[in-house]
Amino acid sequence: MQTPILDDDAVLWKGEPAGRPLLVLLHGYGSDERDLFALSEHLPDEFAIASVRAPLNPPFPMSGYSWYPIEGLESRDPDRVTESAQRVREWLDVAATGATSVGLLGFSQGGAVALQTLRLDPERVEFVVNLSGYAAGGELPGDETLKASRPPVFWGRGSADDVIPEAAVVHTTDWLPGHCELAGRIYPGLAHAVSPQEIADVATFLRKQL
Repeated sequence: MQTPILDDDAVLWKGEPAGRPLLVLLHGYGSDERDLFALSEHLPDEFAIASVRAPLNPPFPMSGYSWYPIEGLESRDPDRVTESAQRVREWLDVAATGATSVGLLGFSQGGAVALQTLRLDPERVEFVVNLSGYAAGGELPGDETLKASRPPVFWGRGSADDVIPEAAVVHTTDWLPGHCELAGRIYPGLAHAVSPQEIADVATFLRKQL
């Protein structure tokens, strides 16, 4: 099944992107556009913020939406991650018109899609915030560009996070330093979630991108 296009009617906006930097929020598995949008009050006001809804429905009884299918914790197909990243690119072609820059902030699945979008279009995406996510395997054409341009990436995760497979964490730990200017932090005792300290660190990172 091909990944559908993003639903523009489901996007939550804070501010207009014309003439401003745009920050796009990509939620996690089983959630929706309202989840990360709650963070917007803690992020720099200079950004226009758009929180988008993932295009797939997880299997029953899981509620919410997903960026790509997961069949067990080990099943994360890089091609499906790329399909959703391409849908984000297509949405940006219209929604980001007039924005002075574009950054992506994603949680879990959304973090993986954010990094994959950067890899697909390194000229468009200026930075990524990856919360409790990972870098998908395989190679993409933009990877060589990233090695040279080294855009800023913030990667935060909890020491008690048992949702992302260890192999994916190891791969991300190896991959990110060679493809970006990495700011990373592990939060002691934090599970697959976001903490107030992490939100404060993200806000600091975002202010530096201004």
